[in-house]
Amino acid sequence: MAKHILLIEGPDARGLIYHVTAVLFNNRCNILKQTEYVSPDKRFYMRTEFENGTDLDREKILSELRQRIPDEQVKFRLDILKKKNIVVFCTKEHHCLSEILVRYMFSEINANVLAVISNHNVLQPFVSKFGIPFHYIDAEGKTREEHEAAILKTLGIYSPEYLVLAKYMRILSPGFVTHYPGKIINIHHSFLPAFIGANPYRQAHERGVKIIGATAHFVNNDLDQGPIIAQDTKDVDHRYSAIDMARDGRDVETRVLMKALKLVFADRVFIYGNRTVIL
Repeated sequence: MAKHILLIEGPDARGLIYHVTAVLFNNRCNILKQTEYVSPDKRFYMRTEFENGTDLDREKILSELRQRIPDEQVKFRLDILKKKNIVVFCTKEHHCLSEILVRYMFSEINANVLAVISNHNVLQPFVSKFGIPFHYIDAEGKTREEHEAAILKTLGIYSPEYLVLAKYMRILSPGFVTHYPGKIINIHHSFLPAFIGANPYRQAHERGVKIIGATAHFVNNDLDQGPIIAQDTKDVDHRYSAIDMARDGRDVETRVLMKALKLVFADRVFIYGNRTVIL
């Protein structure tokens, strides 16, 4: 029996939950999980997971929802709960990529890894062990626009739903990001908004921090400023060198990225402005 996800967001109003559950009941759907949230500015969010014993008439349900909730500011999204098709980007560091690929091979991630793209070929032998296509797209001697055009051409082969930047050490241009709005997930080796940009562990060491961290976020047009999905930290002290921080930081990065992917691929993350709501 197929499971479905209904996501709703928009201005809060009386009776929203009643109308949604009534439509699902009338269409012989069985609600398995439901979570709601109303923000301080009175914006309503709801995630409903349900099953249906017959072929679901998606358009009929959406039409009935719109009849009951005619406010055009209320957005509906109805999908089958399924694995997301993704392409993973990497450069030279393997820790985040390897976690994704191992979990993928053991069906522990709700995604199909269609391919890996890199601006270096260092990790190609590793990726080949999983039987996943590896595309080495060198940036040397190319403008950023030329390099990204080559990447977009390759992505056209796969039509992924999400791009995962698993320690991809290049900044994507606003032009590139517009092709995948709200669909690019990055892991940043810092507890944002601190230590933005390059060499965060060196910055952290010089500042004498007492915690290090990592942040998974959606990519937008501002460097490391996109909506945050997940964060975590680890205590450190004066005995840690920048190298020690980077070593332990890799564990935090991997853990945070996998948490973020689990949330996003389960359709639990709403983007509103530069924030996320997670249900």
